[in-house]
Amino acid sequence: LPQGRSPMSDAQLPEYAAVVAELQGLEASLDPCELHGSLCGYLSGGGRHDREGWFAQVMSDPLLSPPVADGAVDGLYAASTRQLDSPDFEFELLLPDAERPVSERGDGLVSWCRGFLGGFGLAAGAKPPLSEESEEALGDIARIAASDLSYEDPEADEEALEEVTEFIRVAALLLHSDCVLGPRHRRKLN
Repeated sequence: LPQGRSPMSDAQLPEYAAVVAELQGLEASLDPCELHGSLCGYLSGGGRHDREGWFAQVMSDPLLSPPVADGAVDGLYAASTRQLDSPDFEFELLLPDAERPVSERGDGLVSWCRGFLGGFGLAAGAKPPLSEESEEALGDIARIAASDLSYEDPEADEEALEEVTEFIRVAALLLHSDCVLGPRHRRKLN
């Protein structure tokens, strides 16, 4: 860890609004949910850990400069890598804040899933070796990414969003386990 950084601060996702502001400053036409989904999909698919080059890789633009060191977007990378590798399952999705309308958070989740699929495909390729469970999880993420949500019952919608968010969180961890942790563990055994 660079001097002055605590391991705890690197495991905490940055504030949603801070990521929005930094992306606007970078003139990136991507919302924070999609960016975080892309990053997590890339990392879960076995993408190279590269704090300097991940942004250009995930954005598919090799000319992009790295995010500002210790800024919100850089913090997104640091927290996501730590959370995905954590044995404590502390992985979180970056979505609009809980006080935002359920429709905004639901649309953010769909965006996150779209980003995840793109990032995962970029890193894992067309036919990654997945367990049956992971194949199903990836298919479910794809169905959610293709969803057009409607919001009619705020209380039921709130509950459904929480359940689907938790499902996606676990699905991402499962895919990361299949594509990254499993191969890493097998290499250590050999």
